Amino acid sequence: MDKIKILGIIPARGGSKRIPGKNKKKLGGKELVRYSIESTLKSKEITDFVLSSDDDDILKIGKEYQNLICLKRPSNISGDLAPAITYVNHAIETLSKEYDIVVIIQPTSPFTLGEDIDNTIKLLYNSDADSSVSIMKLDHAIHPAKLKTLQDLQLKPFLEEEAGRMAAHELPELFVRNCSVYASKIKSIQSGKIIGDKCLGFEMLRERSIDINDPIDFEFAEFMLQKIMFKNG
Repeated sequence: MDKIKILGIIPARGGSKRIPGKNKKKLGGKELVRYSIESTLKSKEITDFVLSSDDDDILKIGKEYQNLICLKRPSNISGDLAPAITYVNHAIETLSKEYDIVVIIQPTSPFTLGEDIDNTIKLLYNSDADSSVSIMKLDHAIHPAKLKTLQDLQLKPFLEEEAGRMAAHELPELFVRNCSVYASKIKSIQSGKIIGDKCLGFEMLRERSIDINDPIDFEFAEFMLQKIMFKNG
């Protein structure tokens, strides 16, 4: 894959409603954004590494790492409602280079490994698909067949009849994007899509699929980090 040009982008805004300053908040004594930076820099497939942020403190953190390009994101594409395609296009236009694949690595997924990033990329590169994303297996406890509505205190099927299927082995395996890694061929990006029409999924372990969006997620990540540190001695 040495001839393939791959742009890796870590999007790390300064703002966050549910956890103020989330990407700068320390997890195990280290700012959250550092986990994604360090994992991304371990990728053997990415050509150019970019940290995109509107926050000077986050950019200052990024400048501590060699081979990481720090881009100041304009305020007009840094709000909660700004689509991801805007910062991707900003990075491509700023670097003025041609790429075959663009990869987004989310800083809210601190346990993503460099090999998870590379495996997602390889899955896409070796196919005719438009995109590939990291996924995790859905817990059978929240399987759609088990979802209910409550009508006058009586449980009613929401999507389908459970039909006595209560055990995990009785239900089909389902997967969901774990919001860690997104890879797309440049034609999809040029058409304005982060995820193309034909998308493949690389399965990550649930313990590495934590996506931090609210304080409870952060607390669980702290618990998992302690467990990992204890396991590794």
